Amino acid sequence: MGTNPSPRPADTTAPAGRSLQRLSLGVLCGALALDLGGLAVMNAALPRIGEQFHLSDATLQWAMTSYAVTFAGFLLFGGRLADVLGRRFVFTLGVVLFTVGALAGAVAPNVALLIVARAVQGVGAALSGPAALALLTEVFPEGPARNKAFSVYAGVGAASISGGLVLGGVLTQVFSWRAVLVFLVLFGAVVLAGIKAALPAGERSSQPVDAPGAITVTVGLILAVFGVSRGGQSGWEDAGTIVSLVAAAIMLVLFVVRESTTAQPLLPLSVFRSAPVRASSLTAFLFCTASIGLLFFAPLYLQGMLGFSPVESGLATIANPLTVFVVSNFFTPKLFGKLGMRGLMTASLTLIGLGVLTWVLTPLDGNYWYVLPGLVLCGIGQGFGFPAMTAASLTGIPQHQHGVGGAVNVTAQQIGSSVGVAVLVVVASASASAGTSGTLHGYHIAYVTAAVACVVGALAVLTGRGWPEALGQAPAEEPAPAAAKTIGAAN
Repeated sequence: MGTNPSPRPADTTAPAGRSLQRLSLGVLCGALALDLGGLAVMNAALPRIGEQFHLSDATLQWAMTSYAVTFAGFLLFGGRLADVLGRRFVFTLGVVLFTVGALAGAVAPNVALLIVARAVQGVGAALSGPAALALLTEVFPEGPARNKAFSVYAGVGAASISGGLVLGGVLTQVFSWRAVLVFLVLFGAVVLAGIKAALPAGERSSQPVDAPGAITVTVGLILAVFGVSRGGQSGWEDAGTIVSLVAAAIMLVLFVVRESTTAQPLLPLSVFRSAPVRASSLTAFLFCTASIGLLFFAPLYLQGMLGFSPVESGLATIANPLTVFVVSNFFTPKLFGKLGMRGLMTASLTLIGLGVLTWVLTPLDGNYWYVLPGLVLCGIGQGFGFPAMTAASLTGIPQHQHGVGGAVNVTAQQIGSSVGVAVLVVVASASASAGTSGTLHGYHIAYVTAAVACVVGALAVLTGRGWPEALGQAPAEEPAPAAAKTIGAAN
């Protein structure tokens, strides 16, 4: 990414310096909670939103995917912008956009404005996320202090997912789905209040930001998701569907051409020469397609078919993020040296696929025990996968491209959360028939589709060529397991 100088870290030996660092960490963790919780808290509210606006599942998924697709599209651009315009400035801009988007969504009179508001929140998260990680390394010197800060940052990330699921259910049931967005507005205001006092201002540079690259990839992703969703609703021969998908392909091709010819690309295509980077990108995409897809269908099944309340629905799914947190922090580091990156990613996709597949057994008259095994299996797979794919995304590429390598992996995650989930919704809609049982049958076909994709992906990772070591283990000089542990839990 950029080369702007980093301010000198605060003196951690002085009480004032430690207090400032704690405040800085609190502000950065607050922004992370907004970014991750901003997606999770809306999950339990989806059925109520669908009821109020009379939405089909294919339209309802835009309340989640509009956030994810703009997050994915602007993520690389956000990291570049932070290096050029100053990290605190871009971090602040991101939190402002997120908060304004939440306010607009809270008062949205129709679903179109709600979707636009969620997209604005996604842009804000894409700006604040990369800047927050960069600021964390500026505030905390390399060594034990930084490692501890990353551990706290990771723990807040995991807690934000699980806490967001429950909080969204409570707010939706006690007040309404709009209360979820009002909470995000208030939380965003608290984060903004602490930025100036807690974070270093940083410096700007004269490097270009590759705005054309950011525009083409973002527009291409949005058109792709819209085209896939419209195809499920109106048919694949529909003119709007065809135009959207063709335009998406054109924009994404233009993005590749742009990145291969410009001197300062948003995404250096050379990073994909690394086999671990390719494997981590595939893993990240399938990982989020299946796991986020399962969380999308969960409230529709639990609330819509089993009669769970929003609170009960949120509590029912909390087993998943809690399992992720425990496995990624206490078990994966011990397995890293034995299985390596390739082995862990293979195990991750296999377990996630098996976990999703267990939901094929969910009946109309089911109960919580039908869904729990799949949530736990997926959580174990996610706990294996986050550290491994994070480490792999930095393997086989030069040190100065480690930032973009990590951004590529997060972007692949967000594409899975948007395009991948949209495909699963289309599969479910196309496979459904009349009545509630027909709708559930469509869900089951979507689960099978996700499971098969994960297993095929696991085989591709296992048999891929070009790895630096036979099992894809991290080189001895690369402290990947420890770093991946903290970053993986945060995701």
